[in-house]
Amino acid sequence: MSTIIRTLRNLRKIGIKEYAHQMQYIGDTKAGTYIATDKYGNKYYENLEEELPLRTRWVDYKQKEYDPAQIEPGWHAWMSYLVDKPPTEDAVLKTGQRSWEIPEHRPNLTASRAAFKTYSTVKPKTHAWQPVAKPR
Repeated sequence: MSTIIRTLRNLRKIGIKEYAHQMQYIGDTKAGTYIATDKYGNKYYENLEEELPLRTRWVDYKQKEYDPAQIEPGWHAWMSYLVDKPPTEDAVLKTGQRSWEIPEHRPNLTASRAAFKTYSTVKPKTHAWQPVAKPR
């Protein structure tokens, strides 16, 4: 939660339209420097001067029904403060697609009908009791 002064300062910097967008999707107002856009259309921002520590980087997802797994690995490392430079400037992260990486993003299917479900191939050792009701 931000203070009133910080909220009004950010409202003046970003404008009414962006303020409403951020309050609806982020729940906070942030003003910062645009860093880059990834291949999924997500926009990354940073503000080192006015934000609280470890809250200086954020992402504006392209899709409104977003899944945090939609962030590429390089951008995830930058967002998590594992690297100082964004993938657009870091030589190690600029290498692109590696041979062992999956070429396309796979969404997180947890809690959906397509989620992985385990099954057993072993015969059960116990059986459920089946009550028998005699006719009266």
